[in-house]
Amino acid sequence: MVLSNLLMIILCSSSTLSLAIIIVYVDDLVLSGDNLFEIEAIKRALDAECSIKDLGRLKYFFGMKVARSSKGITLYQRKYTLDLLEEYGMLEAKPASVPMLYNGKLSKESGTRLPDPLQYRRLLGQLLYLTNTRPDITFAVEKLSQFLDCATDDYYKAPLHILRYIKKFPSKGLFFSSNNDLKLTGYFDLDWATCSGTHRSITGYCFFLGSSLVSWKSKKQTTVAYSSLEAEYRAMAQATRKGQWLLYLLNDCHVSHLQPINLYCDNQSALYISANPVFHERTKHIEVYCHIVREKSQTGVLKLLPIKSANLTADLLTKALSPGVFEPLLFKLGMLDLHAPLEGGYSVDDKKLKVSTSLNSREDDNNVAELATNSISFNLKEDVGDDIKLVSNGSQKQAVIDYG
Repeated sequence: MVLSNLLMIILCSSSTLSLAIIIVYVDDLVLSGDNLFEIEAIKRALDAECSIKDLGRLKYFFGMKVARSSKGITLYQRKYTLDLLEEYGMLEAKPASVPMLYNGKLSKESGTRLPDPLQYRRLLGQLLYLTNTRPDITFAVEKLSQFLDCATDDYYKAPLHILRYIKKFPSKGLFFSSNNDLKLTGYFDLDWATCSGTHRSITGYCFFLGSSLVSWKSKKQTTVAYSSLEAEYRAMAQATRKGQWLLYLLNDCHVSHLQPINLYCDNQSALYISANPVFHERTKHIEVYCHIVREKSQTGVLKLLPIKSANLTADLLTKALSPGVFEPLLFKLGMLDLHAPLEGGYSVDDKKLKVSTSLNSREDDNNVAELATNSISFNLKEDVGDDIKLVSNGSQKQAVIDYG
């Protein structure tokens, strides 16, 4: 899930009537559930044993800011991002439009070895933590993490480029709508044999619960695939297992999911073989991957559907993209920036579907201007554009997004 990179202990207390979840990190606890009386009883029991301090509603946890309204919850790391930019002297740097340059390739032979790679490793570790709320930099961080043992000056420029990218919108984070249909939808993709040193493929997938992004991953496959179809099925099998795990998690949280997961793929050959029970000599080597996908499909766990490559959200988790391709896919992730510039901003036209967001400014305890969402409506489609206009309306700012 979102906090998959953190070492945490999650304790669950479940019955037929209520559910309570405690997330423990060292001496910090987050208590959640669907029964206020049981939550209060747990707090009294914990206080009797170890004298806890109740801080009220969750606002910060492990460097993550939690902003809530009647329309949903936003999770972001603005302070952490600004501290990171200040540490590396990037507060005055020119913002970048993409997290990674798309017109160049890094290899272990490029550049001059750094005398001390510790700073490179430290920066990558800091960026890795930021991926908990910034899925848009996941691929870039995963790619650069492969060179921790042989960092060069060329490699060190790449994470600095990521800092320039996050400087553009340091408050961008995940938005979890309170008005969701709780329907799981998944996208997966791969980039075949693109690793310059090993020729392994890159797998990327993401899952949405309604319109909210809840799980994503970008990872190099463990072995070399002899064909793009074999690599595609490995990615499909990984996404299938993740989808099944998410169903188990929803079930533990007392959320019924009676419909199959819609899993989107842009490879027609993979879709055809998954529906064809007859294996030929050329496809026997991928039978094990096909088996789990077909089994889950036949039992109604998931439903494989085709999608155009241009609309496949997981594409930004497998390769570096140009701004024209990256930005529409980024918008499909449904991320929200509560500190978006109130004057100017995005501007693109031509579309039909409208999403309106009203933002009211306020000051928090640290005298930092925060924005709380009072009215927000998302309706994500398969074919989305990237048309956003910022409109000023007196003291209130309204973002109107047109796409279709």
